[in-house]
Amino acid sequence: MATVVSLEGKRKAPSLEPLLALCAEDMVRVDREILVRMRSPVALIPELATHLVGAGGKRMRPLLTVAAARLCGYPGDDDRHVKLATCVEFIHSATLLHDDVVDVSALRRGKPSANSLWGDKASVLVGDFLFTRSFELMVEVGSLDVLGVLSRASSTIAEGEVLQLVTQRDISTPEATYLEVIKGKTARLFAAAAEVGAMIAGRNGAERVALESFGMNLGIAFQLVDDALDYAGREAKLGKSVGDDFREGKLTLPVILAFLRGGAVDRAFWKRTIEKLEQRGGDLEQAQALIERTNALTDTLERARHYGAMARDALGLFRDSPLKSAMLEAVDFAIDRAH
Repeated sequence: MATVVSLEGKRKAPSLEPLLALCAEDMVRVDREILVRMRSPVALIPELATHLVGAGGKRMRPLLTVAAARLCGYPGDDDRHVKLATCVEFIHSATLLHDDVVDVSALRRGKPSANSLWGDKASVLVGDFLFTRSFELMVEVGSLDVLGVLSRASSTIAEGEVLQLVTQRDISTPEATYLEVIKGKTARLFAAAAEVGAMIAGRNGAERVALESFGMNLGIAFQLVDDALDYAGREAKLGKSVGDDFREGKLTLPVILAFLRGGAVDRAFWKRTIEKLEQRGGDLEQAQALIERTNALTDTLERARHYGAMARDALGLFRDSPLKSAMLEAVDFAIDRAH
């Protein structure tokens, strides 16, 4: 009898590489602009900023800006898309510096965090420097509409971070509030990054709305997967310690679902470890087991796929092209990180 070999497990994993390749020339210019704009006569500023901004990463947010601009036919014969992409990266980097201080994080992208090397004060102040640089770039682009989108995104990110802080150890936090947190702290910058790409290409109608929706839904999916990976990922892949969210008492969707679905003993465990932050050896492993048993991880990833599908649908009005295909694959990449 012949043996049938399934090829299901051998499918090619989605990658960001096609999108990076198509936008390579623009991203080289973005990297160059980043280096120029981080310069300062105060030596600590470029030293600390380079540690974070130059630490690698896929630069997904600025990549969205240049990709969206190109998708809308932007010729790229000036540097406005490059300045906006750099601005988006600086907003993101500034929030990371501030977040790591708030979260007392020791690692960022697999390396010691800036606050663990230079201290909290330096990290906060250099984050402020990057924020001010981002606003300089917005002004140089010369569009009040673009300035409005990115400045509103910056304030929304701060609101999302504060909302996360005030709900940090409240185990009764509903899923709707959690979604507001991740829309604010993560998805809003994805949305703005894509939206301003359409705006500088002069597409202020349906294309602008579609790309804002694409970025928003991609950002929600991205954060949902991140929160799932904190309980199921590998440290080398995450670039941070597995279980950081648990140790910090963060209310993420896997915990919210596991608490709602658990019995009295399970709920007592979550109240002790999250609300009171009284954690003992083996608690992380128990938390992972409870999340697995209640299908909280599976359902978190299912929600990520739902938002990923909406991101894909948002690109439906654009004609087929290699760039559109690469942006669709970027959605699959964001979700496939969980595998």
